[in-house]
Amino acid sequence: MTQVDSGTALGLSFAMGAVILFCRAVPFIFFREGPRGEGINGREERKPARFKALLAIAEKIMPPAAMTVLAFNALALSIKSDASQTLPVLAASIVTALIHLWKRNALLSIFGGTILYMLINR
Repeated sequence: MTQVDSGTALGLSFAMGAVILFCRAVPFIFFREGPRGEGINGREERKPARFKALLAIAEKIMPPAAMTVLAFNALALSIKSDASQTLPVLAASIVTALIHLWKRNALLSIFGGTILYMLINR
């Protein structure tokens, strides 16, 4: 591992912070509406129906798709890196899915799977 001087680390931290701030601000900048449907400049803005339909589809599909990618990534990394970690990760994942199917509460299922993983991995 290479050493990084404090100036470089500070510059990289500010750059990462700017990127994160930009990513968080983009939806509010481009998709906001003023009072009574007015756009950013106070003019009436008419978004095409295709745009609204595409945005509705993205709002519905993107969160589960992102969670699925993250879950498969976590499972794949645990299986590849250390075989002894595979069983706790699989058990916690199955419990998370079962709690979610039972209660339909994402927060409860995530906490349930995380607590089980922490208890198994002591």
